[in-house]
Amino acid sequence: MTDSTVRVLLVDDHALIRAGNALVIEATDDLEVVGEAGTGEAAVSLARSLRPDVVLMDVRMPGMGGIEATRQITAAHTDTRVLVLTTFDRDEYAYGSLRAGASAFLLKSATPDRLTDAIRTVAVGDSVLDPRITRTMIETFIVADHRPSAASQPDPLTVLSPREIDVFVGVAEGLTNTEIAARLVLSVPTVKTHVNRILSKLHARDRVHLVILGYENRMISSSR
Repeated sequence: MTDSTVRVLLVDDHALIRAGNALVIEATDDLEVVGEAGTGEAAVSLARSLRPDVVLMDVRMPGMGGIEATRQITAAHTDTRVLVLTTFDRDEYAYGSLRAGASAFLLKSATPDRLTDAIRTVAVGDSVLDPRITRTMIETFIVADHRPSAASQPDPLTVLSPREIDVFVGVAEGLTNTEIAARLVLSVPTVKTHVNRILSKLHARDRVHLVILGYENRMISSSR
C-alpha cells in the first residue's frame, strides 16, 4: 500500500454486506479496508484506534445507531470522514447522520464504481452530492417540516460578501466548482478559494452541509 491509499472502516450489522463492500474496495489499488465493525459502539472504538480516512457507515443498527456513532466519530476525529449508506432516498436516519457530521450519503443500490468513487471524493474533503436525492431528502425533512438550524449557526446573508453568496447558492444547488465558475464567469481556483472561505465563515464541515444551510435559510427554493 502507498501513502496515498485511502484507509476505510466498514460499519454494518450485516456481515455479508460488509464482506461485499470489502471485496469491492480491496479490488482497487488505492483503497484499503483497515477494519470492520458490526455495531456503532465498535465503530467508535475502532475509529479511535485505527484513525481511518473514511468510515462507510450503516445507519440502522442495534444498540448505538449510525447517527450517534457518526456524531462521536466526527467530533473526536476531524480528519475522519463519514459516508453514510442508506436504503431509501427518503430516509430521516440518513438526514440525521448528515446533521451529525457525515460528509455524504449514498444509496446501498449504488454500483461498485459509484461506491469507490464516493469514498475517494469524501477522502479528499469533498462531499458526494446527488442533487436529486439531496433535494428530496432535505425538502422532506427541513422544508416540509420547517425545522430551523441551530441558533448558533451564522446567517449566510450577514457574514458572506455578495460574491460569496453567489458562490454559496451555486454550491447549495449542487453545482461543481467548474459549473459555478462558468455561471459567474470566474476561474475555478477563484471559486475554490471562495468555497473555502464560505466553509470557514459558516463553520460548515463540507459542501453537503452548505446544501443543508441553503435550504434551511430559504436561499434555495424547493421547486428547483
